Amino acid sequence: MRTLRQLRHWLTDRGQRIPVSDFVPPTHPLRQWSDTFPWAAMVRAIEASFARRFPQQHTGGQAPIPTRVVLGLELLKAETHGSDEAICSRLRTDFAVMYVCGLEAVQVDSSQAHFVLPETLSQFRARLDEALLDELVALQSAAALEAGWVSAEHLVADTFPVEQGSQRVTDATTLYKAKKKSSNSSPR
Repeated sequence: MRTLRQLRHWLTDRGQRIPVSDFVPPTHPLRQWSDTFPWAAMVRAIEASFARRFPQQHTGGQAPIPTRVVLGLELLKAETHGSDEAICSRLRTDFAVMYVCGLEAVQVDSSQAHFVLPETLSQFRARLDEALLDELVALQSAAALEAGWVSAEHLVADTFPVEQGSQRVTDATTLYKAKKKSSNSSPR
């Protein structure tokens, strides 16, 4: 009976809200990964771009899903190489995913199968254009430089995905080999 009393708020959809950060320790990899992003600046950039390119035509209806939630899901989906369905179902059950999405507290609603439908991620992705993606990369790079995680001197971005161990020639490998060759050929 005691266990049932402790789970009462889960079964009846009533009770106190559960702080997400209490369940995700500071050493959790997803929390550490999430804490490196300049979320506020990225959300502002996305909302400004969407407002400019997709003006609202109606004001009624269901409240939109917060941009931070959808952006967090999209970045996490890319990071974990998962599907839209998998990451959306993890949002419902995984506190670390909730933390990445900026959800501060949760209260269960057992009638709700999904918080975010997988189709929503597809629609969000379709609205991202090249200029906005470049702006988001610039915001992340600036935040990393400001925090001292990277140095502009050593920053080389390779935007082509490649399998590990591939021998594909890139600007980064060419630059590395050129620096190595120049240091080896210098007179002693």
